Amino acid sequence: MPSARERILDSYEELLATDGERHATMDAVAQRAGVSKGGLIYHFPSKEKMVDAVCDRLTELVANDVEQMRSSDEGAARYYIRTSYYEGTPLDRAMVAVSRLLQSEYPRARQTYDAMGKAWQQALIDDLGDPAIARTVKLVGDGLYYDAMFTAGGDPAMAARRHSDADTAAVLAVVDRITGR
Repeated sequence: MPSARERILDSYEELLATDGERHATMDAVAQRAGVSKGGLIYHFPSKEKMVDAVCDRLTELVANDVEQMRSSDEGAARYYIRTSYYEGTPLDRAMVAVSRLLQSEYPRARQTYDAMGKAWQQALIDDLGDPAIARTVKLVGDGLYYDAMFTAGGDPAMAARRHSDADTAAVLAVVDRITGR
């Protein structure tokens, strides 16, 4: 069972994704996490501390993903495309949560989201050697992600039904042509 702190962060992410930042109040988070408001305040004395923690979580998840991307036998571009479908992973949930905070103009969310994009972009540049090709691959992957996320309404099962292995293979074939691999 996750710790109270992790349950609180998970609940905050869920509320951000489903109800938006305005409804992700301290009371609502405590109720969803199954902790008292005092228990929530023990871990997060303010909403800004929860924002920071969700941003820190996303930063850590992205760093792990970039590490996997850089060490992938298939190469960074193929890895990025193959993992660019919304599937409700912890990384997906953290990205959605931070994007909701970004819409509410939290500066830390903007910094975190910008750093995330730059980290993936740099991994692609390092692997492909051409910033323009790396940017193209990143935009293809971003498009796949946003299409799956928005058309599935955040439902991972529906998102999975929206693309097939054949779709992924076709996109990867195009990326291979673009990257010359």
